[in-house]
Amino acid sequence: MTTIPVYLIMRHLHWVDSYQAVILPGLFSAYGTFLLRQYFLTIPKSLEEAAMIDGCSRFGTYFRVVLPLAKPALATLAVFVFIGSWNSFFWPFIVLSDNTLMTLPVGLAKFKGLYNTQWTMLMAATLMVIAPTIVVYLISQRFLTRGIVLTGLKG
Repeated sequence: MTTIPVYLIMRHLHWVDSYQAVILPGLFSAYGTFLLRQYFLTIPKSLEEAAMIDGCSRFGTYFRVVLPLAKPALATLAVFVFIGSWNSFFWPFIVLSDNTLMTLPVGLAKFKGLYNTQWTMLMAATLMVIAPTIVVYLISQRFLTRGIVLTGLKG
């Protein structure tokens, strides 16, 4: 439903066959909006009111009070966006035509031959593609758990 309009926007911006066309559409999603909205609803209004009484502006309240409290949700969203973008096959396949710009999942698909496939090489390449996502998950596991658990709570 959104592939064709986003592709037309990328073509209008002259970003087809560039890294911007691969990276930027993945940064914005309905899931991210919903996750952050639910998390921000759990932050008590009394904290914002206390910051306002102390003389903090709305902008300052957001950056000094709300944003530091939202680190678990932002880390969770960052990990989900990274893993989703890293594993994305369909969008880079559509928007990129230059072989030097192809992403790793598209490169893995090209490893498979028409008549013959070197399965050992394909499995080794798959392990190399999966390794960064495992490392990112292991590093951010505590933020993920905390961000997902706290998102569903009502403040």
